[in-house]
Amino acid sequence: MVENRDTSNQGTRAGDERAAVSVPEALTWFIREVLPLEAVLTQFLHRNWRNKSEIPDLRQEIYAHVYEAACKQIPDSARAFTLTTARNLLINRIRDERVIPIEAVSDLESILIAADMPSPERSALARDSLRRIQLAIDRLPPRCREVVLLRKIEGISIREIATRLGMAEKTVKVHITSGMRALADALFSEAPDYRGER
Repeated sequence: MVENRDTSNQGTRAGDERAAVSVPEALTWFIREVLPLEAVLTQFLHRNWRNKSEIPDLRQEIYAHVYEAACKQIPDSARAFTLTTARNLLINRIRDERVIPIEAVSDLESILIAADMPSPERSALARDSLRRIQLAIDRLPPRCREVVLLRKIEGISIREIATRLGMAEKTVKVHITSGMRALADALFSEAPDYRGER
């Protein structure tokens, strides 16, 4: 048994030095290195966990795992070890809550993107909004539609649009304003009225 233990630590001087960590030593390291990371850890949890009310409990669970590991061997980098522990805990929580084939996902961000997929209702609302915008664009007067598409879709400057279409910059601005107003009406009102835009 003793030989196996020595063999597992061979070749790593740090492993030999850290083989036996006293509780006071682990506690001192934890207070000095890990507790100052609370803001970083909390920010990480806020970015990667949907239920914000669970964050204090998650943080405490992460602290417990980090401290328990430090009692066996103090990690080289407190920050990296703490954030890796947090990441692994979140992955385990997601795996427990939703059955996601974990082998198919390379990192936490990919899992969280899958977890944040819009609901069918939200997707339907988005498609409906896009249809209404497309309809509103199609109903714009041709010159106004051309100006709006050049400015808002292609990102061309007002000056360049004016030069390209042979009109004054003020006229381009008027077309953009009236076109955007019509699009906003189409998106945010029950029954948009495009008669004033023609």
